[in-house]
Amino acid sequence: MGFEEKVKKNKNTIYVPDIARITRIEYLSPTEKVFKIVFDDEEIKNKFEFKPGQFVELTVFGLGEAPFSIVSNPTNKDFFKLCIRNVGNISSALHRMVEGTKIGIRGPFGNGYFPCQKMKNHNVLLIAGGLGIAPLMSLIRYILHYREDYKEIMVVYGAVNPGSILFKNEIQYWSNRGDISLCLSVDNPDNKWTGEIGVCTKLIPRVDFPSNDTYITVCGPPIMYRYVIDELEKKKFKPENIYLSLERRMECGVGKCNHCHIGDKLVCVDGPVFNLWEIRNLKEAL
Repeated sequence: MGFEEKVKKNKNTIYVPDIARITRIEYLSPTEKVFKIVFDDEEIKNKFEFKPGQFVELTVFGLGEAPFSIVSNPTNKDFFKLCIRNVGNISSALHRMVEGTKIGIRGPFGNGYFPCQKMKNHNVLLIAGGLGIAPLMSLIRYILHYREDYKEIMVVYGAVNPGSILFKNEIQYWSNRGDISLCLSVDNPDNKWTGEIGVCTKLIPRVDFPSNDTYITVCGPPIMYRYVIDELEKKKFKPENIYLSLERRMECGVGKCNHCHIGDKLVCVDGPVFNLWEIRNLKEAL
C-alpha cells in the first residue's frame, strides 16, 4: 500500500495530513517564495476554511513538517497560499520543489486570529517588519475585499533593504488604489531608493488615527515588538485593541510538544495572535 493510500485509510485524526499539490510557485525575493496549494480531494478543498492569522502544518514527505501562516484571501475557496523563507530543512526542501509536487497539509490551526469582524467600522493600522508582512497578508486582502466595511487603513512596513521587500506587485497595487495608506522604510537603502530610511517604528509617530477608534496588528522579528509597543503606548492606543502574532514559536500545531509554551498559554492553540492585554505580563511573550 502506497503512502497516499495509507493516509486516506487512516484519516481519522488531526495528526494525519491531507494530500495536496503545489500548483504554482512565485518568486518574491532571493530568500522567499509563495506557494499556491490545492487539495487533491474536492470535498476537503470545499470544507477548508481559515481566518486571517491562522496557520497550517505542511508536510514534506519523508522529511518532516513545519508551521506556516496562510497569506491568501480567506474568501477564496479554490486554493490557499503560503509565503516561505528558505531557512531550515523543511523550507529549503520546499524551495527545491517544482510545480506539481505533492505535499501534506494539516489544519488550519489557531484559536487566536486577527479579529476582522471586530475591526469593521473602525480604523485599522497594520505594522510589519521583514517577513512579518506575510502573516498580515490574509487580513489585508480580506479588508480590501470588504473595503466599504472599514474606515481608514494604513500599512507600515519596514525591510532590511529594497531587495528584501516582499509582495512588491501587491504593494504597488495598494499604492494605486487610493483607499489605503502605505508607509515603507528600509534600513539599508541602495542608490535608487527614494523612500524612508530606518526602522519602521520611526514611522509610527506620524499615525494620526484616534486611539479610541483604531485596531492595530503587529508582526515582525522579536526585537521589534517592544519598540513598536512603546511607540503605540505613547499614542494611547488601547492594549486590548493591539494584536500581535507570536507564530514564530510554534512547532506541532496542536499543543502537544509544549515548544510554544509562554506563561499559561500555548501559542499554537491559544494564538498565534494575541492582544497585548492578554500577554503583556507573560514572561518571554515579548
